Amino acid sequence: MTPVSPATSVLDPDRLLPAEESLRAIARDLYELVADAPIISPHGHVSPSLLIEDRAFADPADLFIVQDHYVTRILHSAGVSLSDLGIGGGHCEPREVWRALASRWHLFAGTASGYWLQDELTSLFDLHEELSIDRADAHYDAISERLRLPEYRPRALFDRFGIEVLATTDDPLADLSEHRTLAEDRTFSGRVLPTFRPDAYIDPHAPTFLSSVERLAEWSGSSLDDYDSYLEGLRARREHFIENGAVSADHGVRQPYTEEIEHDDAARLYARAVAGRLTDDEARLFAGHMLLKSAEMSVRDGLVMTVHPGVFRNHSTATFQKYGPDTGHDIPVVTEFTRSLRPLLERFGNEREFHLILFTVDETAYSREIAPLAGFYPSVFIGAPWWFLDAPDAIRRFRSSTTETAGFYNGSGFIDDTRAFLSIPARHDAARRLDAGFLAGYVREGRIGMEKAERIVVDLVDAIPRRAFKL
Repeated sequence: MTPVSPATSVLDPDRLLPAEESLRAIARDLYELVADAPIISPHGHVSPSLLIEDRAFADPADLFIVQDHYVTRILHSAGVSLSDLGIGGGHCEPREVWRALASRWHLFAGTASGYWLQDELTSLFDLHEELSIDRADAHYDAISERLRLPEYRPRALFDRFGIEVLATTDDPLADLSEHRTLAEDRTFSGRVLPTFRPDAYIDPHAPTFLSSVERLAEWSGSSLDDYDSYLEGLRARREHFIENGAVSADHGVRQPYTEEIEHDDAARLYARAVAGRLTDDEARLFAGHMLLKSAEMSVRDGLVMTVHPGVFRNHSTATFQKYGPDTGHDIPVVTEFTRSLRPLLERFGNEREFHLILFTVDETAYSREIAPLAGFYPSVFIGAPWWFLDAPDAIRRFRSSTTETAGFYNGSGFIDDTRAFLSIPARHDAARRLDAGFLAGYVREGRIGMEKAERIVVDLVDAIPRRAFKL
């Protein structure tokens, strides 16, 4: 492909910075302070095996499309079958999958996924011309050629991206041998941390609840219906994660409902749960109790507690049955925090060593509940925009919704929350540009001085995530 000068590249060097020139100049200066800062990614879903095996990526289609449900969901909305994208075990010619994206590239205009993809194609593969069906094969061949080079293997890209910390998401019974392998590998300089994800073990509504607690009981050598042994098993697995570098426990719940109930009542509910005799109301009560018990465990063992609520998982039954989870049909729902979390915060909200990071995909909750909670309780931190909100305009709205109530320093720092490894630098770069633009507005309005803005923009990518996640 003929090289294209940056002046004619589709990727604007001032992308996402304010349009007004005096603001843009300030934002440009602020962004330059963090443009090349190391990436701290304390919540995500990249597998550690990617870095252990360090194999060349298969092909452009698998790399950019098949593994990224941000992309496949938009193609599906246009009538493209997931089977035709190679999802669900069916065989598809990768070049044809790539052409399916190229012929519908216009669908991604204005979307966050389109922005990230363009950044990746240009910044990583020097493809400065817009993707189209006419250029599909040329782009495919250019990417394929690069993917065969040693510098495009996962470990080389990890170093190129400047990733200092990368957290994975792991089942409580995972042996974490892959994390130990990376930690002991002197040729690998990054930190890859496991994250304890106990949803299937503490929520009786989870499809795999019974099989999960059966495995836990078998591991601990205890009776399945013994509630105290069940709790001790969870504590022991958390300790195993801590020994292997974990700093947080993550909870994906429909609602952040918590409830404190007496020990004997909880034991009876647990026995009914493993016997499959809980009512829906009892299941909700037990799950709420276990979310509170998880906070109690975090107070004791120091794991940061992150809560990702407000998503109706696997909304399309037919899609779930055919293709499985994480295939693009998780949909947001209205979320309530203030009443739901009060039992938990009554007990632990003022514990200064307890860190509770609250995420949401319900934007109304930022200004109404999460920022006020974080603006009072020393334990509460505002989770960065996540899933449907990790997009440029939503990130701007997030800053406007939370800063006046809770400031900049009660947040988590940016969270990429991705399985798409190549999108990590594009996502963090977007957040840095947007925060530089937001701060430029404060400077221009005389609300803060330039010196303070310079400190904040640096802290947002360094000190703030380190504090929130106890790094």
